[in-house]
Amino acid sequence: MIYNSIIETIGNTPMVRLNRLNKGIKGEILVKVEYFNPGNSMKDRMAIKMVEDAEEAGFLKPGGTIIEGTSGNTGMGLALAAIAKGYRCIFTMADKQSKEKIDILKAVGAEVIVCPTNVTPDDPRSYYSVAKKLNQDIPNSFYPNQYDNLSNSLAHYETTGPEIWRDTEGKITHYAAGVGTGGSMCGTAKYLKEQNPDIITVGIDTYGSVFKKYKETGIFDENEIYPYLTEGIGEDILPKNVDFSLIDHFIKVTDKDAAVMTRRLSREEGLFVGWSCGSAVHGALEYAKENLKEGDRMVIILPDHGTRYLGKIYNDDWMRNHGFLENKTFGTARDIISARNGSYQLVVSHKNDKVKDAIHLMNGKSVSQIPVLEDGHVVGCLTDSKLLTKIIENPELKDATVADVMEASMKFVALDSTLDVLSSMLDKEKAVLVRDDNHQIHIVTKHDILEAMTK
Repeated sequence: MIYNSIIETIGNTPMVRLNRLNKGIKGEILVKVEYFNPGNSMKDRMAIKMVEDAEEAGFLKPGGTIIEGTSGNTGMGLALAAIAKGYRCIFTMADKQSKEKIDILKAVGAEVIVCPTNVTPDDPRSYYSVAKKLNQDIPNSFYPNQYDNLSNSLAHYETTGPEIWRDTEGKITHYAAGVGTGGSMCGTAKYLKEQNPDIITVGIDTYGSVFKKYKETGIFDENEIYPYLTEGIGEDILPKNVDFSLIDHFIKVTDKDAAVMTRRLSREEGLFVGWSCGSAVHGALEYAKENLKEGDRMVIILPDHGTRYLGKIYNDDWMRNHGFLENKTFGTARDIISARNGSYQLVVSHKNDKVKDAIHLMNGKSVSQIPVLEDGHVVGCLTDSKLLTKIIENPELKDATVADVMEASMKFVALDSTLDVLSSMLDKEKAVLVRDDNHQIHIVTKHDILEAMTK
């Protein structure tokens, strides 16, 4: 068959049976391998759908510019559509995304703006906000907004769901997928449940994301949000494409478990896939071990290709530096907190405090770094080394407010993060923060980690 352009090859990706990673699990495990799409990810499906729906509605006109915030894969799909249809592309990305993703987008002619990860979605520096601002400033531009654009989930309702139903001959009992924007999970789930309401859907989430708790409690808990490494899964917002009524269960997966499973998929099944694929398979298999029975058939979406992650999870040095290759069993942040026996009280400053008062506090408590709060939320931090440098340069700053001198906030990490992973996440000078089961904030320093490792 001869195609008129590369975008006509999107869809009809293969279904592959797992043969090794599913040992001991009752039932059958199938994976839908989405890197067979021309942009090497399932995002090609929704990218072309969003573009064509925008053209039909008159939002995207000839010579226009497509502007989108992306973790990389949606950008690739949009770039391919833009090449075929003659549009310009500008993409914003969080700085946690792999260099390969950025380079690939540039290779297909897109302009890429890298934005900080560790800011709130409504911060003007976030990749969401920067994309929206560009859309306002650039004439004849279109902001697809994959998070809230329902063409995203509709693309999977029209293509992914029917393909799975067709290729399994309707004999599917469970569907599992990572949940990020929600399109592939919910669009596919909607179609499958319309064919058979008894199909069970399992959404895979990550630690640092709000989805699982929101599904189970209806509460959007900001305490659930903290930086994580896995790309393309989880969110700190509630996208309109996430329809929680279509997701029966959520399973959370750590960065480490996801990375290790991704490498196992490559080595044991010959599936050279991306990081969130490891999340999806690890979480789905954890669910399957306890819930699948003979005769059941689970389908798991594998969203993208491993080339996006050559410098990260397929790089032994990177894995080792993050504690993901270590066989030794380390303690966790939970162990550090438990050892404090409830006697701990976090030393903090507030945004409107005077700098000189914060210095007296740090000296009096013999601490070198403290979080800065505003209305009970952590908004920054003070470290004695940076503070000293600023005071030497401008002695009058001692009478300024903490807001004038504070640094970016310390990172929040998961309570069960192992000590080796915590160590890799510490900046040269900053500690990390963690919330215990009662949502009390604790600080963990290099000294705490060294002491825990030598016990």
